[in-house]
Amino acid sequence: MKGQPHVMSTVSEVVAVAVASLTDDVFAIMGNGNAYLLDALGRTSVRVTALRHEAATVASADAYHRVSGRLAVATTTYGPGYTNTITSLAEAAKAETPLVLVVGDAPTTGPRPWDVDQPGLAAAVGVPTFVVDRAAPGRTVVEAAFHALAHRVPVVVALPYDLGNVPADDDAVPALPALPTPPSPAQEAVEEAARLLSAAERPLILAGRGAKGAASEVRRLADQLGALTVTSAPARGLFAGRPYDLGVCGGFASEPSADLVRHADVVLAVGAGLNQFTTSFGSAFGPDAHVVQIDVSAAPTNPRVDRHLRGDSRVAVLELLRVLEGHEPPARPWGGAAAHASDSRLQHARPEGDGVAADGRLDPRSVMGRLNTLLPANRVVVSDGGHFIGWANTYLDLPSADSITLVGTAFQAIGLGFPSAPGVAVARPDALTVMVTGDGGGLMGLADLDTLVRTARSALVLVFNDAAYGAEIHQYGSRGLDRTAMLIDEVDFATVARGMGAAGARVDRLEDLRAVEEWLAAGAQGTFLADLRVSQTVVAPYIVEIVERSLVKK
Repeated sequence: MKGQPHVMSTVSEVVAVAVASLTDDVFAIMGNGNAYLLDALGRTSVRVTALRHEAATVASADAYHRVSGRLAVATTTYGPGYTNTITSLAEAAKAETPLVLVVGDAPTTGPRPWDVDQPGLAAAVGVPTFVVDRAAPGRTVVEAAFHALAHRVPVVVALPYDLGNVPADDDAVPALPALPTPPSPAQEAVEEAARLLSAAERPLILAGRGAKGAASEVRRLADQLGALTVTSAPARGLFAGRPYDLGVCGGFASEPSADLVRHADVVLAVGAGLNQFTTSFGSAFGPDAHVVQIDVSAAPTNPRVDRHLRGDSRVAVLELLRVLEGHEPPARPWGGAAAHASDSRLQHARPEGDGVAADGRLDPRSVMGRLNTLLPANRVVVSDGGHFIGWANTYLDLPSADSITLVGTAFQAIGLGFPSAPGVAVARPDALTVMVTGDGGGLMGLADLDTLVRTARSALVLVFNDAAYGAEIHQYGSRGLDRTAMLIDEVDFATVARGMGAAGARVDRLEDLRAVEEWLAAGAQGTFLADLRVSQTVVAPYIVEIVERSLVKK
């Protein structure tokens, strides 16, 4: 009523309103440190997805951003609830994910016997901490979010335990400031790159995750130059349907694609970090190839780069298109040498497998080939880390740039498949979520199969069950190291899934995939888990490459 004194909101209520101004979704687990915050979030428009393990709050938020492009937000309590997030927080930091993690923390009066140095732990994985106080909690949250978006990093917002339910001195929530204008590359560098590309006889464009926001512009540039195209593994799908697309670059490439990549005379890397996997440990490009990199980094990210254009991918590509206006693309790209790449399945020219391997277990190549024909085109893949990453990531068609999420690869972690899948399901309820894991990583994150069952409109879980940590078997067991710790007692994942409310089937033969086919035909509602009993004897080519490289170093 008019004339009535203004009732100040609590610190948690102000933080909740600030969060609601920044996002539609929060991934959460409640504890003593964030109980009042989650209570306040329940009175906002935010959708809160409850996870089962704290690692999954950050992993799901991270995956949510990678698929949707929206700010990622997660919340947990202090102490063990916070330390449980560190692996997924480190992954988000290395993947440059803008993410806000709101956590409880020690009271303002000082640490209790059970408190740990949470800002120190965050700093150890490259994440800054913003501490909320009574003075202006809304401003602190918005400043933290701005930092995350402007610098492409996760941030922690710490809520001291004794402030959660006390009145804020100021309950205002400022608007998020405008983000900095994307950097433009130097004009001289753009013109030099344009000269190299226009003079190239065999130009190749390699797009990474940083090019996703410029997908249409990069495709136009490729057409203008008559270039072949390829992506890093996390950007697969960016050139979907384009003639002269080679698929993925590096250890996941098919042999015919890798051969053409090696014959490029000028390579333009757009928004790709050019790590050891994308570059096949330095051997992906021919020794005489000229490599030009467009990236927001201050310097080249790989010594193989000859020219570096510092700038936003979309801005830089638009500048190249402007300079190249009027350039006539060749009638026969690469002088006709790549004619067989046009409108072909070149990128999928891979061994089909034998159905069943010599040991009587499934050949994973055959499984993925069959599944690729069964699954609907509208699919989004989220993959755990492990040996099996070489199967779904190479055998499944992907319809767009946001069609695959590899949570864990930046930090080389496994066990984040189930924890990240709910974030994908929430971000893309229109598509079939295809979650891929192994038995080792699957057991690590199994608790959040329950979350996927609760949140997914349509999800298919593929467990590559070889009764082992496959990457270790192939990298170290093959050298004679003791295999005891590499082996896993075989788990019946289908039965476990049914216990959590999903449908499930054990798949020992290709014919057993009929259960998946029937589920898809019936509308693919809910979650279905396929327990794929695959052979340890079939080794992914990228693992072979890693093993061979390590032997050479010796």
